[in-house]
Amino acid sequence: MKVREAPVDEADDDDWFEPPTTEQDDTIEHSLFGEILDWMLAPLLLLWPMSIAITYLVAKSIANQPFDHALEDSVTVLTQQVKQADGAMLRHVPDKNGKGRDFLRGDDVDTLYYLVVGSRGEYLNGDRDLPPPQDPDKYRSGMVLFRNDTIHGTPVRVAFSYLDIPSGNDDEPSRALVQVAETLEKRAQLANEIIKGVILPQFIILPVILALVWFALARGLSPLAQLQERIRARPPDDLSPIESGQVPEEITPLVGSLNEMLARLSLSIDMQKRFIADAAHQMKTPLAGMRMQSELALRQTDHDEIHRSLLQLAKSSEAATRLVNQLLALARAENQPQAGTAFEPIELSELARGVVQDWVQASFAQHIDLGFEQPAYSILISGNAMMLRELLSNLIDNALRYTPAGGSVTVRVRSTLELAILEVEDTGPGIPQAERAHVFERFYRILGSNVDGSGLGLAIVREIAQQHGAEVDIFNNPRAQSPKLPGTLLRLSIALLLPDAPEEDDVTYG
Repeated sequence: MKVREAPVDEADDDDWFEPPTTEQDDTIEHSLFGEILDWMLAPLLLLWPMSIAITYLVAKSIANQPFDHALEDSVTVLTQQVKQADGAMLRHVPDKNGKGRDFLRGDDVDTLYYLVVGSRGEYLNGDRDLPPPQDPDKYRSGMVLFRNDTIHGTPVRVAFSYLDIPSGNDDEPSRALVQVAETLEKRAQLANEIIKGVILPQFIILPVILALVWFALARGLSPLAQLQERIRARPPDDLSPIESGQVPEEITPLVGSLNEMLARLSLSIDMQKRFIADAAHQMKTPLAGMRMQSELALRQTDHDEIHRSLLQLAKSSEAATRLVNQLLALARAENQPQAGTAFEPIELSELARGVVQDWVQASFAQHIDLGFEQPAYSILISGNAMMLRELLSNLIDNALRYTPAGGSVTVRVRSTLELAILEVEDTGPGIPQAERAHVFERFYRILGSNVDGSGLGLAIVREIAQQHGAEVDIFNNPRAQSPKLPGTLLRLSIALLLPDAPEEDDVTYG
């Protein structure tokens, strides 16, 4: 093996970059039915006490209205019984037979109080303990007003009015105060009756609402159960799309995604079936040859003929072994992690040097000059070392098989500012432009090549390159000297993990 050093360039110093690691979140199962039910019932149960409180306030307001009207009438009656005597004295004139208090005291539930006070605050009639209103100057005369107060520690509703009493001279008229107060028992009873009339039906309606919500949710989610049954009823080999016309609009995107996954799965299974069928077909040839050569050797008595049969048997077993190894390598490449979770930093030059050393003896046996070129700086990439060694081994093997004796194969490692470049260059017959799109297909071989092989080497290269996010391009060898042997240059371009090298001018090959 000849090691050819590439031109030395200054290396850029960059910080070490570690690919981000992702942690998988723990999955928590949720019940869609329970979550919807919670979001529907929780606001309902929170608003229900609020509605009761609001209803109670409204009921109290409604209950106050008729009793306030009755108090207003009582104040009006009392003000009509207050008159002026001799232009100075105010007095309360009761009904005949002293029944003036009786029409105010005739309630069996509530207690009524009244008080009539003269213009100078003198007591005229009624209950002395009834407190007067605060800030009397802000109230106008002739209007019946209401306030809440207490008497003997009991809350009462008070209706009061100021009455203007004209004086005998030109002075301003004096004002008398008439008040009627009532305890709140009847009001509370009426408010409670209103609350009972509203709340009791709610206790009956609420369970009905809960049952209807439960039934509606179960009914609304039934298409999910039907879709589940339809999927379960499918045969194991049925990967046809699920009909989206029988599912609700909200589930249509989910069904569409599931159909896309089924399409990809169907394509993958079809590829696996074709791969197995092609592999079985390819295995028949070396196995049939081995069987024929072994049977022929058993029938031969001449030692030379037996030796020739055993040589053919050894070649057939070698071809079968190589085919099985490539099949295993391709299967291993297809099952590598897609997200790079098994990748690690790799020095590409060291990896390539080790692979080239493994093929030195094979190149000597075929009389081919196997060379290696690398730069003086380090080239780091992120990848799977085992798979990249398999990729380069297949490229070198393919180059050695198609390069005639006396030719050369060169493995070259270089880099640009962002990419690491791995090239395998040979002086063989080259790959025609029309064939370059097909040589990466499984079991595809160029007609007329007359070279033993399975047609899996470049398929393995493409699969491993895709696993690493790399690109593989095919060019003619720009250093080929024979028009009949244009050679081949296979270039692998992969992203740098640590771009140490300065940017090189890319060379376009054709």
